[in-house]
Amino acid sequence: MAVSKTKTRLIEVARQLFATKGVMDTTMNDIAEASGKGRRTLYTYFRSKEDVYLACIEAELQIAVAALQEVARAEMEPDEKIKLFIKVHFDTFKDMVIRNGNLHAQFFRDIVEVEKVRRKLDKKEMVMLAQILEEGQSSGVFAIRDAKKTAQLILFSIKGLEVPYIRESVLRRKQRIQHIFDFLFFGLKGVSDPT
Repeated sequence: MAVSKTKTRLIEVARQLFATKGVMDTTMNDIAEASGKGRRTLYTYFRSKEDVYLACIEAELQIAVAALQEVARAEMEPDEKIKLFIKVHFDTFKDMVIRNGNLHAQFFRDIVEVEKVRRKLDKKEMVMLAQILEEGQSSGVFAIRDAKKTAQLILFSIKGLEVPYIRESVLRRKQRIQHIFDFLFFGLKGVSDPT
């Protein structure tokens, strides 16, 4: 279902206000005034500021989905594709935090609410990762037993490293991502074949 231009505008204006003023200091009236749409229009689309906030989170996560889908559709070897997928995941979330200023503090405080919205992204990411793994499995690049379970483990690992990745310097981020790739491709034993 397509989102109306008005709703998209309201979400973007709210995101900008949340990023600069913070969620707590932004009112529905602020959003209505800044959008030029009025309170009645705002309440046509959203019941509360919390609804607007969750819509902002959802819109940001859709940016991540689009970037990851582009990688998943790319024509490249599965091992290179999975590396790019992980890098794009991290960089998209880092960019999201930078773009949203004060919003990201609220994002991490409301992790339970955010996780509810994020489950949709997680499911899509798991499907994309499993497809990449299956490509690699069928072409002999990956030696894995279960693509879906491996995709789940990779996703949990990526999610667990998001905050440290975002907070580190560029050099440290490059080192961390290389460590992730090394572990992913060579494992604890340092060999490419787990059998």
